[in-house]
Amino acid sequence: MKLRRSLLLFAALLPLGSAALAQAYPARPITIVLGSTAGSATDGLARAIAAEVTKSSGQPVIVDNRAGAFGGIAAQYTANAQPDGYTLFMTTNTTQSANPHLLKKLSYDPIKDFAPVALLARGYLALVVNPKVKANNVAELVALAKSAPGKLNYGSGSSSAQVATELFQQSTGTKFTYVPYKANPPAVLDLVGGQIDLMIVDLTTSLPQVKAGKLRALGISSAKPSPLVPEVPTIATSLPGYEFGYWNALYAPAKTPAPVVQRLSELMRDALATPSVRQAIEKTGQEVAFAPPEELAKFQLAELERWGRIIKAAGIEPE
Repeated sequence: MKLRRSLLLFAALLPLGSAALAQAYPARPITIVLGSTAGSATDGLARAIAAEVTKSSGQPVIVDNRAGAFGGIAAQYTANAQPDGYTLFMTTNTTQSANPHLLKKLSYDPIKDFAPVALLARGYLALVVNPKVKANNVAELVALAKSAPGKLNYGSGSSSAQVATELFQQSTGTKFTYVPYKANPPAVLDLVGGQIDLMIVDLTTSLPQVKAGKLRALGISSAKPSPLVPEVPTIATSLPGYEFGYWNALYAPAKTPAPVVQRLSELMRDALATPSVRQAIEKTGQEVAFAPPEELAKFQLAELERWGRIIKAAGIEPE
């Protein structure tokens, strides 16, 4: 009888303990670990969010750049950190959806090692060609590519750019010749110079060249037109169902207490609603796309499966 009463009392106190834990958090500085360098799009987003969370929580939020191994260094560091909510991982689809299919060995598990906190932003890509390419829209590009398989070449300096183009080829039955780059900016410069013919690349890198008349934009990879270039149709207009993008999200180490994860998610939601963070996101050609922990977990699993399917169909061998 005493044991039963004790268990009932413990169960009754659990919600109070959870509420107290959430209210007490954060009680000291928070570190957001990034797998990218200072000055990158993810870095800019992290610093904008850090400033807002510092204001709202009263605790300093520090951005820690640990670039290398396609984000793997930062991922492993966070996975091994104390699961107390004070070391977080802001990352992209590269570490959580692409690396498991593109790398033979990972120093972390993108599912088991992390507690999803919040989806933050989503970005899309533009299908751009050198002006010498005789195609003014997606249909004309497809026809041109089918008339001479492999003659047109495309550049890519990121997993998103490569997989987006592979998906385009799979969806249209076309064949381009792949030219790898270490990053997208030098690839875009070669595209402008005519060394390569086309790319499907992030808006931040491509739009300045499009607006300067040095590249021609044939389509956007989003489901609806981008407010940044409303005159450019979606690729799906000519290729129904085509949609591809990249995303930023926040994770905590696995086993971080649920009340802390929930509190973090609320802090992210509030930060994303501020003008400064929205402007930082829009500056990179992305849009706010908040989703709480449960939705982020489902979204990541779907993305992991989708990237794997496209990469396998393309015959891309893990490095």
